[in-house]
Amino acid sequence: MAQVAARRIGWGDLPATVRSAVEEIIGDRVVEAVSQSGGYSPGTADRVRTATGRRAFVKAVNPALNPDSPVMHRAEARIAGALPATAPTPRLLGCHDDGDWVALVFSDVAGDHPHTPWRADELTRVMDALEAMAVALTPSPVAHVPTAAELLADDFAGWHRIAADPPPRLDPWARAHLDELRAAADEGVAALAGDTLCHVDVRADNLLFDAAGTVTVVDWPWACRGPAWLDTALLLVNVRLHGGHDTEAMLRRLPLTADVDPASITGVYAGLAGFLADRARRPPPPGIPALRAFQQAQADALLPWLAARLG
Repeated sequence: MAQVAARRIGWGDLPATVRSAVEEIIGDRVVEAVSQSGGYSPGTADRVRTATGRRAFVKAVNPALNPDSPVMHRAEARIAGALPATAPTPRLLGCHDDGDWVALVFSDVAGDHPHTPWRADELTRVMDALEAMAVALTPSPVAHVPTAAELLADDFAGWHRIAADPPPRLDPWARAHLDELRAAADEGVAALAGDTLCHVDVRADNLLFDAAGTVTVVDWPWACRGPAWLDTALLLVNVRLHGGHDTEAMLRRLPLTADVDPASITGVYAGLAGFLADRARRPPPPGIPALRAFQQAQADALLPWLAARLG
């Protein structure tokens, strides 16, 4: 399922003052900008080239496009600026924040997203990269980020909200197992202890392969401190969504998840499914009309897996 941002603006739509500020960060005049597909932000996502051939990636947004996106950009600026060189992430070159527009400027990654459905060779490289990333980011190099439990506790209470007000089209299995799902999700929150900096939104469109096959993980606004296995377990939801792989067997085989208590992983999946099912029934956020359908598709992919794990 492709992640496509609706009505994304481009470099030319930015105010002249914002473009000038970005050019000052890069140190040269931008002569070409190519908008990138994928993701859900209505703001810019442009790979730019300057008059002397310098390249960068620019993402910019203001509250008129979506009120939450500038907050996310500011969080990402704080996090990305503190990531070590050993992490497989782009380097933050600078941030422009005038109180309305927030623009982030990153080193350019000349690469492509993984194929979906996932190819086995690309999936192996990404899993190896996530293992190396967990080592590089333990202990967390970013001090002022929430714990995973703090970040996700309210999200993982989705089944409680659904039980209090069940939607008419609630999955029949979920409707029949709401008590079990609520208990599992609560256990999932308790399983989120750890001191690894976790991305918590690793999916195909937040990953890039360069020509040498090196993996780069992009978009870090939700980073938090949690268990080293969390990003690997969450990526398998994206793999499950696109199909073609035995994600249960992968959980048992991958070094970061093989020795984790199965109930902990089941709890995290239960919490995530509750969050997705609860959010999917809400009106779409401003400027991002496709998000709810994507959340529902993920919930639909998770529920049969949860039924098997809880069965």
